[in-house]
Amino acid sequence: MENWTYSKAGVNISEEEKSIKAIASALEKTLKNRPVLQDIGTFANLVDIGNDRALAMSTDGVGSKVLVAQALEKYDTIGIDLIAMNVNDLICLGAEPIAMVDYLAVRKPSEKIMAEIGKGLAEGAEQAGIAIIGGETATLPEIIAGDEKAFDLAGTAVGIVEKEKIIDGSKIKPGDVLIGLPSSGIHSNGLTLARKVLGKEDYPELLIPTMIYVKKILNLIKNAEVHGLAHMTGGGLKNLLRLNKNIGFEITNWPEVPEIFKKIQEKGRVPEQEMYQTFNMGIGFCVVVPENEKEKALNLLKDAIVLGKAVEGNKVKKGNLIY
Repeated sequence: MENWTYSKAGVNISEEEKSIKAIASALEKTLKNRPVLQDIGTFANLVDIGNDRALAMSTDGVGSKVLVAQALEKYDTIGIDLIAMNVNDLICLGAEPIAMVDYLAVRKPSEKIMAEIGKGLAEGAEQAGIAIIGGETATLPEIIAGDEKAFDLAGTAVGIVEKEKIIDGSKIKPGDVLIGLPSSGIHSNGLTLARKVLGKEDYPELLIPTMIYVKKILNLIKNAEVHGLAHMTGGGLKNLLRLNKNIGFEITNWPEVPEIFKKIQEKGRVPEQEMYQTFNMGIGFCVVVPENEKEKALNLLKDAIVLGKAVEGNKVKKGNLIY
């Protein structure tokens, strides 16, 4: 039996990080063209548009989760994932998502498949409180590999935030409380590894749509002091390191890990270190608040739990796991 890792499955996170840095370094010179408020590489970015406001933007896709949808011939939830992956990044800056455009590339047009994708997009937009104001569909038989059902789905979302209310992690200090919100399952990350080790009988659970945290988080930041927000996507616990380069986190509490992750780890003999840097492991979004706001935040978020606290140094420690 093989010991699987994300890299062995075909996704090398360290190489991906190097590639991202390479393209980011080429793009940095464009930042002088407009008043950009964040470095490239955060969950989303901001452009100052005057009148004390900033425009937030994020872009993402649903990755190889489309292959799960194709295998099950069920396409009515994949659009929810697309909305979620974008708006959950936008709210990490305290921005309110307002609109989105999508890009659907297909091997061959299918009215049935497109109608089902559209159903999911509409449902996701409703959950996030946004409008889908346009998009693009391209038929690319020489680029999109696979059978006639093959497609790729991506999109870009925009939001608005008052500049004085931007949450960029700079206010996080040692002793702040780390709070986690449960995920709905695997969300839209790590599917390349999950599909390698699981059987098709597990695919329905893999297709459960990504949780959309917009309304909960907007309500929280309206009613409590929040120092940091992190969408727990690819990279797992390492997403917390994106909040503040001088701050790390000590995790002393974690909820029961959902069965889907236990199954992946067991069937693929995946090391625990690898699991927590590939999957969300049951926590889909994290919030950092001052100690004196902890109870208020927990009351507002209801199903959230305290995971640990902020510490000095840019490392995340969970038991014997260090990132």
